[in-house]
Amino acid sequence: MSDEEPKQHVSGDKPPAEQTGAANATAEKPAADKTPDYVKGGLPPLNIFLHWCKACNICIAFCPQKVLEPDRDGKPVVAHPEKCTQCAICWLHCPDFAITSNYK
Repeated sequence: MSDEEPKQHVSGDKPPAEQTGAANATAEKPAADKTPDYVKGGLPPLNIFLHWCKACNICIAFCPQKVLEPDRDGKPVVAHPEKCTQCAICWLHCPDFAITSNYK
């Protein structure tokens, strides 16, 4: 037998660098950043024309993510922009056309 036989991995020893490099390269890749642009400092997801709004609160009631909350006058404000999924329920149900999307 020659002295150049490949060494086998023994538990407790570190595995060879060739094996760990390939495995760790895929494990260490950062996940794709799915944070919306408006959360990073861009525009808010919705534009609310408060002078058109009559404070009916249909948009607040129908929002599945609870993005909107009433202000002191009962008109909607975007309280949780990071939760907005652009589902369009608020602006499609607004009788005053006071809500528009900044992204769709």
